[in-house]
Amino acid sequence: MANVIVVGAQFGDEGKAKVTDLLAKNADVVVRYQGGCNAGHTVVVDGETYKFHLIPSGALYQKTCIMGPGMVIDPERFLSEVEALGNLISVDKLRVSTTAHVTMPYHLMIDAAEEDSRGDQKIGTTKRGIGPTYADKCARSGIRVEDLLDEKVLRSKLEWMIPRKNVILERLYNLPPLKVEEVFTQYYEYGQRMAKYVSDTAAIIFNSVGQKKNILFEGAQGTLLDLDHGSYPYVTSSSPTAGGACIGAGIGPTIIDRVIGVSKAYMTRVGEGPFPTEQEGEVGDMLRQIGKAWAEVGVTTGRPRRCGWFDAVLGRYSVRINGLDCLAITKLDVLDEFDEIKICNAYRDKTTGETFKELPSIGASFKNMEPIYETFKGWKSSTSECRSYKDLPVEARKYLDFLADELDVSIAIVSVGPQRDQTIVIEDPIHGPKRVLTRST
Repeated sequence: MANVIVVGAQFGDEGKAKVTDLLAKNADVVVRYQGGCNAGHTVVVDGETYKFHLIPSGALYQKTCIMGPGMVIDPERFLSEVEALGNLISVDKLRVSTTAHVTMPYHLMIDAAEEDSRGDQKIGTTKRGIGPTYADKCARSGIRVEDLLDEKVLRSKLEWMIPRKNVILERLYNLPPLKVEEVFTQYYEYGQRMAKYVSDTAAIIFNSVGQKKNILFEGAQGTLLDLDHGSYPYVTSSSPTAGGACIGAGIGPTIIDRVIGVSKAYMTRVGEGPFPTEQEGEVGDMLRQIGKAWAEVGVTTGRPRRCGWFDAVLGRYSVRINGLDCLAITKLDVLDEFDEIKICNAYRDKTTGETFKELPSIGASFKNMEPIYETFKGWKSSTSECRSYKDLPVEARKYLDFLADELDVSIAIVSVGPQRDQTIVIEDPIHGPKRVLTRST
């Protein structure tokens, strides 16, 4: 294998877990580098569905699984997930970074209250306390996993922090205050239960590199939800992009050999924010509902996903931001029943009429973009039993070839169903050729 980053190339929910699971078989170490329990990863093995929120989805192969310093961890949910998955994974190989930040009860309360107060300005947060946890991290007032293990440090930090958070809870949101002793008792107990998993994970990764072990870096969410490069403010509070793997895991960029992007054969988005190719009528309903196993519902929130056609403009942007070497296309089988299929290949500004092949801005003007489509004939036959590229219907191959040409990146993997074996490997995603930038931007 090699040292490989798997990154979502759309708005999240692209099927990264299946790709990670596929690649984890040959990995020695799997590292999740950002996000918290706002993420949802689903893996289907032998008809059984496993859902992950914090633990890396490569855990089913009994690999060393690392939750890196770039993550934010809700201890209660972590311990519940360990218990739920304990008979399926080797928890002895699970490691949590000492310096990952902890989601506290005031983060959960503030997140929910703030989102509810936004009215028509809602961001679409999962209300899992992620944003407020990262905010405290940036304000240098956060609590880290290592603090849960030290009675004096934890008490001291809570005695300083909770009175300040209570001012916000009581005066701004009319919520009951938290009591220092109650929070301390609960979270110190969590720390004692977590202690056996807590390690200097950056050192583990560094040593693994020195031992020539294969490392797989797994992100949550997707490129277009990146705090810096996504559709701000409708973004997450961390960096799911490939660059975020280095910071969130604690490694230098020189050790990365390969970056694999994951995209659906169409597009989805959960929550608020602009979505140029969204289909709200019959097409959107079909994309969302086809196939029980592929039902488009958020793993974490249970919210129906907004669905639309593939957006090649955003695809090119994602290739550029992440430096993708290849793509994995998931859920091709969802398109099997369509008479015709569309790809957005350019935008038109609804105000000025100007057209764009490359993304002009991911800022405020993004909502003014309307899609210009290329239309393809549907293949109208099942792809779920295809196991090689040549097995795919001709029209399906034309569709994929167009995507590869337009995004200027090879498609290495195609998924045609949720099961592990419903996967077509077109080229070696790990040892294939490095991408050479040829498109002018």
